[in-house]
Amino acid sequence: MRNYKYFWSLTPGAAVIFGNLAGGWWGMSNFIFSLGLLAFIEWFFPEDKNNPADESAFIPDFILVLHVVMQIAALSTLFYALDHHLFTGWQLFWACLSTGIHSGSSSIVIAHELIHRKESWWQWMGKFLLFSAGNIYFYVEHLRVHHKYVGTRVDPATAKYNESLYGFWIRTSFQQTIGAWKVESERLRKEGKAVFHYNNYILASIFLLAVLVTCLWYFIGVKAVVAFVGQAVVANFLLEYTNYIEHYGLSRKDNERVTEIHSWQSDKAISRFILIDLSRHSDHHYYASKPYHTLISYEKSPVLPGGYASAIYLALIPPLWFHVMNARIADFQKSIARAA
Repeated sequence: MRNYKYFWSLTPGAAVIFGNLAGGWWGMSNFIFSLGLLAFIEWFFPEDKNNPADESAFIPDFILVLHVVMQIAALSTLFYALDHHLFTGWQLFWACLSTGIHSGSSSIVIAHELIHRKESWWQWMGKFLLFSAGNIYFYVEHLRVHHKYVGTRVDPATAKYNESLYGFWIRTSFQQTIGAWKVESERLRKEGKAVFHYNNYILASIFLLAVLVTCLWYFIGVKAVVAFVGQAVVANFLLEYTNYIEHYGLSRKDNERVTEIHSWQSDKAISRFILIDLSRHSDHHYYASKPYHTLISYEKSPVLPGGYASAIYLALIPPLWFHVMNARIADFQKSIARAA
């Protein structure tokens, strides 16, 4: 039944689409559902540590495609609502927030899975989802830098000990963007191409986003531009929140192989199946090529105090986060030392 549980990951998208089409204060629907209901009840839900996986990838792959359709529908209904004046004042703010939460917790999460696939059509869909969330660096930085240097001082996507979520967000967004530009420029030079080339992923993303924003402004108006940018900011904040909790305070030596002890994991059922097992992040870094529905849980991996949905309550309050997580890091380091 594991593969069927991933259909729950489509519920935030359904909440967004419903809220955007209903208009008014219904635009808050996904905010209440995802960061309210799911994040709260996850504290009381049990873990699901079952590791068996179905050999068939049909359903997991089908769900990935449905997410691409869902993201198109989520943004389209937001722009439809704006064009038909279904939101006014603060209602638009909440609709952008709800849509952005979907873009961050669904679209970018699915993109993360897709860009790890070898087939070009999967990667293309992953790039499209990142584009829809306004992200210009993750495809380059995540694959070519983060997985290679995770846990080291070289990796900008690894949160440092006693670094707050807000400080990390500002630092990593800037450093990953600059790093992605350098990596992409070096790739083009090795291929004998100019840096300012249409094959430059960063430049192409910026150009296409400029075209999209211009079209939104021309056909719908300034509110559509504000809405798209607003949901993109929320989406990318959630992306870096995820990076933050996945590796906070964990480190490794430059010549040390990445293993299951270098990423935080969570087996909380809600985060597991709403986020297509992204919370089994230890196994993802241990074996980056594994499809999401085959990831397993490790007894040796460090464990978050909550799932990805509920841990945001801690991360948004730095003193509380440090109090809880620093103690966990100390206990984890002691357990590793005893096992050595």
